[in-house]
Amino acid sequence: MRKLILFSVFLSYSSSLFSQTGDYPYSPVKFSDVQIRDAFWTPRQDTNRIVTIPFAFQKSEETGRLKNFKLAGEVNAGIIERGTFCSKYGYDDSDVYKIIEGGAYSLTTHPDPELESFLDSLISDIASAQLPDGYLYTMSSINIENSWARERWANTRYNGSHELYNVGHMYEAAVAYHEATGKRTLLDVAIRNADMLCNTFGTDKEQIASGHQEIEIGLAKLYRVTMAQKYLDLAKFLLDQRGKGTKSGSTYTQDHLPVIEQEEAVGHAVRATYMYSAMADIAALTGDSAYIRAIDKIWNDVVSGKIYLTGGIGSRSSGEAYGDKFELPNLTAYNETCAAIANVFWNYRMFLLHGESKYVDVLERTLYNGLLSGVSLDGTTFFYPNPLESEGTTARSEWFDCSCCPSNISRFIPSVSGYIYATRADTLFVNLYIGSDGTVRIQGQNVNVIQTTQYPWQGDITITVNPEKPVLMTLALRIPGWAHNEVLPGGLYHFAERSEAAPSLDLNGKLRQMKMHNGYVYITSRWKPGDQVHLSLPMPVRKVIARDQVDEDRDKVALTRGPIVFCAEGVDNDGDVKELVVSLQTPFTYTFDPDLLNGVGTLTGEVDKLIGDGFNQPIVPRPSSLVLRPYYSWCHRGSGAMNVWFYSDRYVFPPVMDTSDSLHRD
Repeated sequence: MRKLILFSVFLSYSSSLFSQTGDYPYSPVKFSDVQIRDAFWTPRQDTNRIVTIPFAFQKSEETGRLKNFKLAGEVNAGIIERGTFCSKYGYDDSDVYKIIEGGAYSLTTHPDPELESFLDSLISDIASAQLPDGYLYTMSSINIENSWARERWANTRYNGSHELYNVGHMYEAAVAYHEATGKRTLLDVAIRNADMLCNTFGTDKEQIASGHQEIEIGLAKLYRVTMAQKYLDLAKFLLDQRGKGTKSGSTYTQDHLPVIEQEEAVGHAVRATYMYSAMADIAALTGDSAYIRAIDKIWNDVVSGKIYLTGGIGSRSSGEAYGDKFELPNLTAYNETCAAIANVFWNYRMFLLHGESKYVDVLERTLYNGLLSGVSLDGTTFFYPNPLESEGTTARSEWFDCSCCPSNISRFIPSVSGYIYATRADTLFVNLYIGSDGTVRIQGQNVNVIQTTQYPWQGDITITVNPEKPVLMTLALRIPGWAHNEVLPGGLYHFAERSEAAPSLDLNGKLRQMKMHNGYVYITSRWKPGDQVHLSLPMPVRKVIARDQVDEDRDKVALTRGPIVFCAEGVDNDGDVKELVVSLQTPFTYTFDPDLLNGVGTLTGEVDKLIGDGFNQPIVPRPSSLVLRPYYSWCHRGSGAMNVWFYSDRYVFPPVMDTSDSLHRD
């Protein structure tokens, strides 16, 4: 009864906390307070720190991105009258800012005097590129005749100058570097720029929306550091300009309607999803319930018809955009890596607003599949699009003219530990299962929390709780949707058959009954040092089916295990991975290969291979075998064929067509 009362008090308190905190009702535990010690994630973070961040700076140097800041500084100082912009796009400044952010995160967990000295020098160049009034856009400073830079703000809304987008990323980098080092050098640059924007935009000033959303996220972060209300007001003002004015109307830039009237995910997927993330931030900071209602509707639109099994979003290459509902092609799927990162940002914010595990289910699926596929295991090549099928012509690239994805990866990977835990009052939420050692603040004291697991390959997780002294608190463990027969929220995908294998939980060796609320199991106890919870999540191989409305996947099947989506590559399957039929009854065997691709799980099963062309030769099945590896790991052994969705034994093939006569006509 006492536990029931405590739980009821918790729920009652949670309903009122939102308006009292002035921020998200659920508080993330900072990534710097959690050290990842994990067989899956530690090598990736080490690679990002040792290889990807230096590599990204090297490519930025080679492509002139770093030189742009020096040249702009020389123009500002009168050393040269004007110069030649060294890289290709006006938004190239943003890549440098994102890599600085990643470098700052790296410094937070791994102090590196050489990296810090390099960043100090680079920040000095950035400061020199800033005009006295705070404006900062290197393309404009270097040569005002550039088509995107002839007049301030003239091309901001539609033609892609990205002036506001760039500095939004600069604000994020400035906050990160200040928190990592205590230095204000870049933060002061950000504040001068933001002050200039506050003096430029407003109800009685310039009224414009940013063509590429991001400034709003940056302003929210700057507000949290400075508590300057004008930054928060400006962020909301810029969002509220959408759907207004003579140049509004573009769904590509989500400028077709006021943000609170938007109900569907449309247009450029990265712009859109950054906007939804910003709306969540502003809703949390201002209590604007209209924003929450809007993004709730948009989120339901995405999960019910616009998200791939891998968590990828943005199906159209044209406009890098969300398609119509159920428009989910596999071969031409765009699924930009930046969109996957944005999807993680957005879904984590949705969790922080609502405290429901369904948002973390989407986050996790995206994280382990559609996001991780965007970077090679050695950290030096990248995918921009992430299709679910390949005919052998797709490969990762070292860099791109538009290199938003590599720079985004460099800043995201160091921050993964920040998605593991969150708190609310006396409750610690465990969202991701990653081997780690963290410290959280509960009931006025530090509580050390250690996770030990081989996730995502195994579903056994041990959590050791070490408070400074015994403490009454609640541990809320997320039970992933896939562990209770839900592929993803929204009903777009479902398992071919139910699994009767159920999760189990014990506290100090004693089994506990699992009663879930919003996808979490709550354990309230007076915790003392050394208390352990063991959670076991069964991981059978599961076959997934899409709704019939998804034309590309109708009567097809995909395979998953735990959070991992699997695919077949030609290198494992005699080159052919498309003309295969997977029976819904076919069993698959899971094994782990520690020597392949840094250690990966593998699925093997007996299937049918289709022989015949369907024209003069009937299509007939022949027994074959199928080997599948994790989707994120594909294209590491050559750019061969790849497939995620296979014909099922329910697929109806077209009748044989006799073309012998027509082939010989003149």
